[in-house]
Amino acid sequence: MKSVHLRLVAVALTMLLVVSAAAAQTSKHDSQLKTVRGVVLDKSDNPIPNGVVFLKNTRNNQVRSYIADNEGNFRFSGLDPNADYELHAEKDGAKSQVRNVSSFDSRLDIVLNLKLEKKKS
Repeated sequence: MKSVHLRLVAVALTMLLVVSAAAAQTSKHDSQLKTVRGVVLDKSDNPIPNGVVFLKNTRNNQVRSYIADNEGNFRFSGLDPNADYELHAEKDGAKSQVRNVSSFDSRLDIVLNLKLEKKKS
């Protein structure tokens, strides 16, 4: 009876170690995810509210969008550190230049401001 109890304790401890290792791995992976944030600006560096910011993963062509807040702020989090991204903003026919975020950039918090240019006639 004593050996059965010891086996149960050993199995329980092994399961606890496996669960703890998996949780640590998930936490490590989550801590490596990137964030890209910034402000949508006009040509005079004034914030533009409600501009639409597009983020494209160039590996799988998935596009995410974000509507900037009233101060022009945008934020994309949970980004794959091994992917490259293209980022630009649009509002009322004006568009910013495309900015790139490289997988070789080791920063986890990247700040990129996007300046809108008037639509060409």
